Amino acid sequence: MTRLAARFAVPPLLCLGAAACGLAAATAPSRQPVRVERTVFLMGTVATLVAETADRETGLAKLERMVRVIERTEGELSTWREDSVLSAVNRQPVGEPLAVPRAVCGLLDRLGGWSAATGGAFDPAVGGLIDVWGLRGEGRQPDDDELEAALAVSGLGHLEIDSEACDITRRAAVTLDAGGFGKGEALDRVREAERHRPGAWFIDFGGQIAVSGEVSDGPWTVGLAHPARRDTAVVELALATGSIATSGGSERDLVLEDGTRIGHIIDPRSGRPVSRSGSVTVWHESAFVADALSTALYVTGQEGGMAWAAAHGIAACFIAADPESGDVAFRATPGFESRFPLPLSSEESP
Repeated sequence: MTRLAARFAVPPLLCLGAAACGLAAATAPSRQPVRVERTVFLMGTVATLVAETADRETGLAKLERMVRVIERTEGELSTWREDSVLSAVNRQPVGEPLAVPRAVCGLLDRLGGWSAATGGAFDPAVGGLIDVWGLRGEGRQPDDDELEAALAVSGLGHLEIDSEACDITRRAAVTLDAGGFGKGEALDRVREAERHRPGAWFIDFGGQIAVSGEVSDGPWTVGLAHPARRDTAVVELALATGSIATSGGSERDLVLEDGTRIGHIIDPRSGRPVSRSGSVTVWHESAFVADALSTALYVTGQEGGMAWAAAHGIAACFIAADPESGDVAFRATPGFESRFPLPLSSEESP
């Protein structure tokens, strides 16, 4: 494994004369920052939170605030909970408006914007398709009629949003799934809540990473997983800001008794699961955008995804894995390569 992201030492402060330096050392001894960590299970996955603050008590209080923000987000967006706002939207009778919190109303507007921008490659209104393929269970192969029926009630176009009143009306029995945006939205809400508070933080939310900034010894070190072996890092990145989200198949895909492989990510345009041997990672200042676009680019595939990401200035990296040797090749947009040096150029093979 190539190591690219060794910790960077913080350069010492310059002093105006030896006497001044000695006085500062004598009168104000430096205190090393403290890091505290907490692991919780939220939104159907494991989240690990780390905070670096001046002392342990401050760090623990910071972690508690961050967890509370994610819990409140789960109360709105989780499809694992029957009492969430999103679950209420999914149950609302067709044709009857439902008042939702303004934050959810604005979020649904953003979902529609990114769905349009990606040509429908990102569209979280695919709950019916997830059910018909059995993606929350052991998987199944629907017949053509079942697939056509599920596709007919999928897509954000079946939701009518009254932005002023914050009412949502289902025009068909469409259901939303937060798998492609919920974690990113929660991370952005943490960032906003902690924006003006001291201390740096890091969150690994089921594989999506977000940081507030550098810590005392430099950027955070983040490993990108092998597409087929998620416990093996193929490269390490120095992450100083923003969020990194990765979409891929690997062991999360389902295999039926007859050997048919079913990907866990749906292409909203065809209604069929996507199963590829590679993965795609997106960096963005917004965790929500990184989350949504990693899904969209994985659905689109390397050729179309690279072209779209480069044209829109998105920092994205596709990792292709040889199914026999396990060797990997990287292909990244200029925005990604300028931010994160890769072990090989985007056109070379291992």
